[in-house]
Amino acid sequence: MGGTSYSLGQTLLKIENVCLEYDGRPVLSNVSAEVRDIIVPGRVQGQVVGVLGPSGCGKTSLFRIIAGLTAPTSGRVSVNGFDRPVRAGEVGVVSQSYPLFDHRTVLGNLMLAAKQKEKDSQAAHDKVMGLLREFELEDKFSLYPAQLSGGQRQRCAIIQQILCSEHFLLMDEPFSGLDLLMLEKTCELIAKVADMDDLNTIVVVTHDVTAACSVADHLWLMGRGSDGSGNKLPGSSIVKEYNLIERDLCWQPGIITTERFTTFVREVKDEFRRL
Repeated sequence: MGGTSYSLGQTLLKIENVCLEYDGRPVLSNVSAEVRDIIVPGRVQGQVVGVLGPSGCGKTSLFRIIAGLTAPTSGRVSVNGFDRPVRAGEVGVVSQSYPLFDHRTVLGNLMLAAKQKEKDSQAAHDKVMGLLREFELEDKFSLYPAQLSGGQRQRCAIIQQILCSEHFLLMDEPFSGLDLLMLEKTCELIAKVADMDDLNTIVVVTHDVTAACSVADHLWLMGRGSDGSGNKLPGSSIVKEYNLIERDLCWQPGIITTERFTTFVREVKDEFRRL
């Protein structure tokens, strides 16, 4: 066990034997995993899971199934302990394009999202403005999406999904195309969102191994497994899981500059290359 004292609480997200086929071709095969509430005495601690895998391994398909946007051929994903498959809208989705309505202001976009959960207009407005303050966007409420920087659009898209889905957030390739400064800010943003509530769960789907290791407490490595003879099995699954808490590689300032962290990233990259 690592240096941080923690325990695991209720299961927040559960993937049970998920299989997916397209035209008879296996894409996902018996994918199973779960995210449990991480409890750290004395502080609010959310969950961040990085889903890694090479292009074409089924990351996007699993992403859509977790979001309730695609039904698996068999198996299911459930959230919040519900004994039923996840429904569209229960898990927030932040795509690479950060879609916002161009003809509405930042406030107008976010009020649409807030009113899906909050019927009282004043209460919805107060919630939106509170989140804009939290994400340092309070002075941007009257601007239109085209007037925002890429980082500001990303924050608005995240607020939008927090308002809609509360505790669950799926992020699709959030590090793609970012320079080093923006990558660092995005990692800080993901950690901040996770730690706004103990039950907050962020699932980051990416091929950027270093960034995923920098922000996650657990990693799921996706790929096609092998049989005893070394032949690849049909369909992808989660072939390896990493617990960064047990390795004492998360929640510590400066940990990403250490040799231990560099060695771990190298280990994950080596496994990644073998897929």
